[in-house]
Amino acid sequence: MKLSSNESPYGPLPSVLDAVAAAATEINRYPDTGATALTGALATRFGVPDDHVAVGAGSVGVLQQLLEATSEPGAEVVYAWRSFEAYPLLADLADATSVRVPLRDETHDLDALADAITDRTRMVLVCNPNNPTGTTVREAELRAFLDRVPDHVLVVLDEAYREYVRDPQVPDGLDLYRDRPNVAVLRTFSKAYGLAALRVGFLIGHPHVASAVRKTMVPFAVNHLAQAAALASLEAENELLERVERTVKERGRVRDALLADGWAVPPTEANFVWLRMGEATLDFAAACEAAGVAVRPFAGEGLRISIGTPEDDDAFLAAAQAYPTRNTG
Repeated sequence: MKLSSNESPYGPLPSVLDAVAAAATEINRYPDTGATALTGALATRFGVPDDHVAVGAGSVGVLQQLLEATSEPGAEVVYAWRSFEAYPLLADLADATSVRVPLRDETHDLDALADAITDRTRMVLVCNPNNPTGTTVREAELRAFLDRVPDHVLVVLDEAYREYVRDPQVPDGLDLYRDRPNVAVLRTFSKAYGLAALRVGFLIGHPHVASAVRKTMVPFAVNHLAQAAALASLEAENELLERVERTVKERGRVRDALLADGWAVPPTEANFVWLRMGEATLDFAAACEAAGVAVRPFAGEGLRISIGTPEDDDAFLAAAQAYPTRNTG
């Protein structure tokens, strides 16, 4: 049972499979390199102009393009740590310098992030909800942070898990970007939309930001099947979001069961839970593996456990209950 990659536990919708099958009859042709139809559909869905949207091979691919467009040797990229593990890798690829700001209480320390900005900073990454802890920053504190960021520094709100958020105090990044030219939002079809294998992500930002992403795009990066699946997923969004509701409900059940069993589990608004385990991290991961459950360990820190089907989650909960010790947060 794989609970290590934050994937949707549900297979593709029939309508999405039909769209992919139809698109497969044209795989002798190159895809639309600009993903024109998908770009337009996203612009309509989110109520933004077409030139505010840039599509790429997953949100990771979009972020790589953006870093390449905005960085130069010596440029700094500021982000919380631990956060999404791709950030340091992508910064290195762009020849930028990573500035890691420690989490506070398992979430972003926005004051410390703002304090870390220098005249060499080109970008600040805010993963909200944060991967791997699942924690969030609230609207008032995020707006206060954005007010402290110089206009020349781009703030990228990584919202890969936005569809799982139920706390009304967690802002939608699209509400923040509209009147702030230095704010952009990353989203993905890999999680809630269940298209992880096809690699489709997108950025919404002001024209100078979206244009920078498009200028560094590898031609034909988003293949024809991926574009067709993403379009079909947008058309079936209500059906997909019913699945998200199942995951949200299951998330609550898993966290409540862990808390009742004596585990310390921070609140989460994503499709996973986080256990701070310190030096016991790898041992607990091995215990889960022995029970047939793959989780994601971060050695010396903790584990991220994706929310799966109830059957998968029950197997994990049984392994956690059988473990001889508990974490203390």
